[in-house]
Amino acid sequence: MDSQGEGRVIKPRGRSRATRGVGRRLGAAQGTIGLTRLGLCGNVTSHNLSGRAAMSPNKLNRMIAALYRLPAPARRHAMSLLLGRIVPFVGTASMTVEQMTDSKVSVRIPNRRKNRNHIGQVHAAAMALAAETATGFVVGMNVPDSRLLLIKSLKVDFKKRSRGDMLAVATLTEAQQEEIRTKEKGDVLVEVHVTDQSGEEPIRCEMVWAWIPKKR
Repeated sequence: MDSQGEGRVIKPRGRSRATRGVGRRLGAAQGTIGLTRLGLCGNVTSHNLSGRAAMSPNKLNRMIAALYRLPAPARRHAMSLLLGRIVPFVGTASMTVEQMTDSKVSVRIPNRRKNRNHIGQVHAAAMALAAETATGFVVGMNVPDSRLLLIKSLKVDFKKRSRGDMLAVATLTEAQQEEIRTKEKGDVLVEVHVTDQSGEEPIRCEMVWAWIPKKR
């Protein structure tokens, strides 16, 4: 009822243009149909930090390229949802993708109750998950669809107590990207830094990822 007591029908508003755009781009995660709808089955350029125009090596790269058409806040939200769809376990930690390119992936894991240990900081396993996620996805942005990506080894040294949220940043050199894209199989040690709210690195990680041909 309005202030004068007369009935009034309030029609629900439709989704915003940005929200509709997120939904359309996330449809790409469902496979070729989504990519076709976005017009991304052909040749597109991939995003990287050096500004080089490179042919997109796989479906993941094309999906992320589509999301980079969105405004930054909507893009981060969409990339985070996509990450959780691709790897369901990752979605349980409420991680946020800050950046995802051919050469750099950064993810933030919040210091929320479900991610904490008994002393109120981000759990050790959750810290390792952030590092594993960042390194895996930066390799995943480069590995061809004809290859299978696998974690080969994971080493984590815990140096000190952490404070607040954790940010994992993984990077690849141009030489590493070229090797991943062109070699039939191999492995790569991915540089990753995990910092807390104070900017310190409470853990040191070594993540080695391998890729092999998919079985036909």
